[in-house]
Amino acid sequence: MNDYESDELLDQYLAFHYGDTYFGVGNYPARCAALCRELMGQRPKRTALDLGCAVGRSTFELAKDFDHVTGVDLSRRFIESARLMRQRGEVSYFLRDQGELGSSVLASLRDIGLVDVVDRVTFTLGDACRLGPEHRGYDLIFAGNLIDRLEDPRAFLASLHRYLDDEGVLVISSPYTLMEAFTPRENWIGGYRRNGEPVTVLDGMREILAPHFALIQEPVDMPFVIRETRRKFQHTVAEATAWQRIV
Repeated sequence: MNDYESDELLDQYLAFHYGDTYFGVGNYPARCAALCRELMGQRPKRTALDLGCAVGRSTFELAKDFDHVTGVDLSRRFIESARLMRQRGEVSYFLRDQGELGSSVLASLRDIGLVDVVDRVTFTLGDACRLGPEHRGYDLIFAGNLIDRLEDPRAFLASLHRYLDDEGVLVISSPYTLMEAFTPRENWIGGYRRNGEPVTVLDGMREILAPHFALIQEPVDMPFVIRETRRKFQHTVAEATAWQRIV
């Protein structure tokens, strides 16, 4: 079974999106959405697309400013939970301490000030690399922790201009965790040497996006913490880049 359909990963991501924060690191989906909203400035904020939305926190957060936000994820379990959160305003999850020990936690949109945005949000089960014709004309696309989980990130990046309105904004946040379990080595866009020189994922993104996008600010670090158990946490530093469609 795909790990992203498992009970364990679902519980971890619900806690990651809606639960407590740790070690002084703020909520990652909320901070990513805040960065997106700040970058939009005086640009139109009609529609946004949240690719790899997981269980939906960043989608709800974007709806604070946008007229409508569509969250898309390939995990059926994640999308079901996001839809349940939209419908009921709350979802319960298991917070594991060790082994089978832990407690049930109720996550609530009201508790985090998002209960009023649910009518501006839609969640869709789908593949970010195979978006349908309904996905057009967005003012913003956000892809959080997605490109290093795609089979063909080059094809994904090369397609994104088609879904943005003129001068629309693209924000990508990723720790660039290259794993052949997700991305075959021949499809890596960075993390290797070419003619003896190092090529990073950011280098690869610049090259692929250059025909249609311009970088509009310097990359920024976006740390995050995922709680696995009471005594085990993942502390990761993603990098966020922002691009504007120019063609």
